[in-house]
Amino acid sequence: MPDPELTLSRERLDAVIFDLDGVVTRTADVHATAWKRLFDAFLEARQARAGEDLTPFDIERDYRRYVDGRPRYQGVKHFLAARLIELPMGEPDDPPDRETICGLGNRKNRIFQKLVEEQGVEVYGCAVALLHRLRRAGFRTAVVSASKNCALILEQAGLADLFDARVDGVEAERLDLDGKPDPDTFLEAARRLGVEPRRAAVLEDAIAGVAAGSRGHFGLVIGVDRDNQTDALSEAGADRVFGDLCWIEVEGAEARVPPPLEDPERISDRLADKRPALFLDYDGTLTPIVERPEDAKLSEDMRRTLRDAPRAMPVAVISGRDLEDVRALVGVPEMVYAGSHGFDILGPDLRLELPEGVDALDDLERAAGALEERLADIPGARLERKRFAIAVHYRQVAEEDAPRVGSAVEAVRERFEGLRRTGGKKVFELRPDIDWDKGRAVRWLLAELGLDGPDVLPVYIGDDLTDEDAFEALHGRGIGILVAERPQPSAADYRLEDTDRVAELLRHLIDTETADE
Repeated sequence: MPDPELTLSRERLDAVIFDLDGVVTRTADVHATAWKRLFDAFLEARQARAGEDLTPFDIERDYRRYVDGRPRYQGVKHFLAARLIELPMGEPDDPPDRETICGLGNRKNRIFQKLVEEQGVEVYGCAVALLHRLRRAGFRTAVVSASKNCALILEQAGLADLFDARVDGVEAERLDLDGKPDPDTFLEAARRLGVEPRRAAVLEDAIAGVAAGSRGHFGLVIGVDRDNQTDALSEAGADRVFGDLCWIEVEGAEARVPPPLEDPERISDRLADKRPALFLDYDGTLTPIVERPEDAKLSEDMRRTLRDAPRAMPVAVISGRDLEDVRALVGVPEMVYAGSHGFDILGPDLRLELPEGVDALDDLERAAGALEERLADIPGARLERKRFAIAVHYRQVAEEDAPRVGSAVEAVRERFEGLRRTGGKKVFELRPDIDWDKGRAVRWLLAELGLDGPDVLPVYIGDDLTDEDAFEALHGRGIGILVAERPQPSAADYRLEDTDRVAELLRHLIDTETADE
């Protein structure tokens, strides 16, 4: 996790209230698509009347302006009013084909549910990690959403147990609560949590939601900027605005320290009635950390082990290195390789190169040039240009000069809105500002390879901060193993001391899985 820009403390706050769409889950895009399909079909079929504007729904402008963060029927009403279209209100039980405000709202809901069924629910990893940290520190948490599908979305995303209270569109209608920007739903959530608004924080990505938190006089209103609207969120009343919730730390939320894996039988016992799927980091996991990344070569023992592994189980290597670099270093064609923390994936009959990453290549090129200039007078600083990232290594930089490296990276990051700063062991990185990491790459691979069923047990082994995303993603679903000489906090389940212990575990798993062949 990056150095925090805000730390939440129980001295000031007792609870944190989250908006759902755009803060915790990535369903905002699904909602926007559903609204566009609804209104475009309605406008196309409508016979124009005097003064009416039947221009298609603009998914960028109209979504934020008229429907985002509002109850469904209110969203329909606001958009139609802007187009000078009048329809009767109708009743909440109107069928979806009835041309009333309620009928159109119900039609939008049917479209949305179908999209969710087809596409599933994506979550923001940093938001989920923040929820876990808050609950470990004793904060109470609630979710507030205008959606009547809130319960369904939470269940599908596996997040229902992370909230002590839920105030959604169903509850708001039952209690006759006004929607955002009125603060009623947030105030009801605070009441259910048993806290005063001044002792609770609100996290919102919508301008109407931020305004609701401000009007409710909550102790802290945090704007979550997913759409380059920092100034608008601040003007609406946000005390702080973040594009990435990983910048928020929680006092008293120390992660557990995983115990050492003293007996590999612990893993094979859990595999008794399951198939393993193995995911491996490279540097620090398959090879020791070295002064120069180009010197990180596999031992002969590890190389032989990795050559045997694919006949026993599916294997993927997920590295911060470029795809072709890590592929050449390992040299086992039967494996899947994910470079640049999962932005670039290649395997037998498998290929993924994130389009959003490709869009950021020009910014990365310009940022690399700017960084070279800033680092030129810092002895030992080494810039590594990867396809989807810029790595700045400072392992050989004098201790007193290390802060200058961090300042240089941050100064360049501020010039490019499409990039974000991450880090690892003695390295800073600039990457495309996309909600994608090793954890998401693991989940994608499990789905694409048909390994996301209950009969598969994923095992992820890694040593760095970037591997924590994968440990979090597999929490409760698989096994995370941290490679670290000394005990340290981690979301992993177990710890191995070094790469020799990793090789021993891999050999044990291979022998166990191939014993009956």
